[in-house]
Amino acid sequence: MKSIHLTPVSRLKNAQFWLLAIGAGLIAIHITLTCKANNPNLLSGSFIFWAAVSSLVWEKRDTFNLESGILSSFLGLSIIAIVLLKSASLKSFGGFLYLSPAISASGLALLASGFQGLKQYRGELLALFFLAAPKLLPPSLVDISPITAKFSAFILWYTGFEVTRSGVNVYLPTGSIEVYFGCSGIELIFQMLGLALLFMLMFPLNYQQKILVPIVAATLGFIVNGVRVALMAILVAKGNEEAFKYWHEGDGSLIFSMIAVLLLGLFCWFVLRMNEPKNQKPKSSSR
Repeated sequence: MKSIHLTPVSRLKNAQFWLLAIGAGLIAIHITLTCKANNPNLLSGSFIFWAAVSSLVWEKRDTFNLESGILSSFLGLSIIAIVLLKSASLKSFGGFLYLSPAISASGLALLASGFQGLKQYRGELLALFFLAAPKLLPPSLVDISPITAKFSAFILWYTGFEVTRSGVNVYLPTGSIEVYFGCSGIELIFQMLGLALLFMLMFPLNYQQKILVPIVAATLGFIVNGVRVALMAILVAKGNEEAFKYWHEGDGSLIFSMIAVLLLGLFCWFVLRMNEPKNQKPKSSSR
């Protein structure tokens, strides 16, 4: 009988293969469940976040310290097992789909690198946390519904509509809307903050730009959602219930999310152009 001894390089490659397979499976399960949940905003955000985080991890794969202890490996496997069991027995789509990416990634990071190695993935884990933040933080702490209602009412007033506001209610002469927590834009704002973090992880920025990019991202998310709420108030006032459902629950809400992401992308492109070194003109030789 011939004995086979694995070299450290072979063991490392085997570990990377199994971690890659587990990670790909967890991502596939989450995307599949999100598709079934018919949540276009979460689906688009999940695609972007998973793709960006996977790209960052893949680029740094050779620098990771893949050493995990028995306790951290057991805990990581337990977390992954809980996610799989919950996914298999999911009866209603709720907050679990928002929490699943951060929980799955944390379990995988523990399995790969242990407790001390978690710091290697802090940026990626924090980015996935922004998907879960609207469900983790108490509504009383992050509820911006009154501010959103005030801003949407201002947009309507500025564009010539006869509008009044009381708390989270926006009134037009022929209809009114109530801005709930889910329509306040907090979910889009956190997604934009997560995208800003991913941008900062991917590209070198100076100190001022690292402060400016998240501020612009959150502002864009708030403004774009405020315009969406104003549009829904107009549709209610006109009695167009079908169009209201489209922009409120259907693919229309996804369009506004895409607009916010595109605007952030343009701003980030401008920042990168500003960071490009200016071409130096060749010195003319004197004769």
